[in-house]
Amino acid sequence: MTETGTDAVGEDATGGKSGEDATGGKSGEDATGGKSGEDATVADGSAVEDLTDLYEAYGDDRLPPGQRETDRFPVLSKSGTPSWDPDNERFEAWGAVENPLSLSLAEVRALPSVTQRQDFHCVTGWSKLDCAFTGVEFAEIVERAAVRDDAEHVLFHALDGYTTNLPLEDCLHDGVMFAYGYDGDDLPADHGGPIRVVTPHKYAYKGAKWVSGVEFLTERELGYWEKRGYSDTANPWNEERYS
Repeated sequence: MTETGTDAVGEDATGGKSGEDATGGKSGEDATGGKSGEDATVADGSAVEDLTDLYEAYGDDRLPPGQRETDRFPVLSKSGTPSWDPDNERFEAWGAVENPLSLSLAEVRALPSVTQRQDFHCVTGWSKLDCAFTGVEFAEIVERAAVRDDAEHVLFHALDGYTTNLPLEDCLHDGVMFAYGYDGDDLPADHGGPIRVVTPHKYAYKGAKWVSGVEFLTERELGYWEKRGYSDTANPWNEERYS
């Protein structure tokens, strides 16, 4: 199995699963989970907001049950890394919105951004801790697109045809972002660059790689892996891997 949007089986769900595999803010943290201080930075000097204690809302342990920690960042995908044209690629937001968006990559990178230290959990059983992602928070897109009150679900779309769904409420959690940077550099293409979604409170197939846009829906529509038996809720601390 490959993850499309995440190096799914290896990492996000893009071929396996497409979702799996700035700047500033709060204190960083070291790999053991201890706060490293408000001046924590990544390679490009950006201040880092530490979200590695997010697990406390879901379980007792930072490493979810059934997961093993790895220092590697495996790469898997549904059909390999897609090609894209940086001059013509657009990021779009449409559906149940008052102000549909169509932004160039440069325009996306010009939006208010954050850098956050998060943990990354693949449905295949591995977790990479302390990932520093830079990008645009999901809530920023919600505000700019003027999402309607009747919108309750989202469907992420990716350049390779991958899709994945989440309730709108889940997407407004801390840490959900459209990431274009990783550890102070551009997000590598095999990890979902130019833009991917990260969802630290879900298995990574919920974070589409190579994301081309987000559709806001009034009714739920299942994504690629969800239609094939993977959990629609994908809570790592409850081991919600399959439906």
